[in-house]
Amino acid sequence: MMLVLAAVPEIQYLRLRRATARRFAFAHVRSWDEALLTIRTRPVELAVADPLLPGEARGQEIGRLRMLFPSLPLILYTTLTPQIASVLLALGHQGIRHVVFARFDDHPSRLTEVLMREAARAASQQFLAQLTGALTPLPADLRWMLEEALRTPEEVHTVQQLAARAGIDRRTCERWFTRVGLPSPRHFLAAARVLYAHRLLQDPGFTVEDVAQRLGYARVKTLQQHARSYLRLTAGEMRLSLSLDEALETVLARFRRAGASALKAS
Repeated sequence: MMLVLAAVPEIQYLRLRRATARRFAFAHVRSWDEALLTIRTRPVELAVADPLLPGEARGQEIGRLRMLFPSLPLILYTTLTPQIASVLLALGHQGIRHVVFARFDDHPSRLTEVLMREAARAASQQFLAQLTGALTPLPADLRWMLEEALRTPEEVHTVQQLAARAGIDRRTCERWFTRVGLPSPRHFLAAARVLYAHRLLQDPGFTVEDVAQRLGYARVKTLQQHARSYLRLTAGEMRLSLSLDEALETVLARFRRAGASALKAS
């Protein structure tokens, strides 16, 4: 389940949860410092923020989040007041376009629609979209666990963990990957972490050390090795050299080659 940062007052947080709790998990924060810490330390893929969070109309903190984490989709959810107009205009100039107004257009169906649309822009969802055809033949439990591993790669590091969560043994898990033409599950999990690292490293708010820690690497060196293996770049070079589309295509091309070799071997 995708994790959404909710930097909004209590009443808006409750409306978000009632509308979308079956589709999203929420990290509710009550200050901008807490929002910054949460983005850096938890697998947040979407943010909902209110410029009125501190009790007055301010856009500086949201503008700072946008500057530090430009790849993070961000939705404004606020109350329509005369004071908020100039703040929304300034944030619009920074590329923040999606606004929902409390008690005006925040019907549950509208909230769900906006969050789902922005969630589709998340890196994990784009990777999933590319792999949908390959994953479809897998047993439902295994497919769901793989999708979760793409959304939260810091939680599943080993094939044993993946298989246990899917309710199968490791050898069965590996046979399924071979059957549908995917590389080994070990490579799949490692690539998922590299792609997630790539997304984070596009944002100046993250250091390589931040990313390694967030993704559960015991050493930065291991992240560097995976980056070279799957993208032929160091972690530092990933920040400068590849777009998301290019990173996805590089990994998928390797998957296709590995899958074809596995099918021939079988």
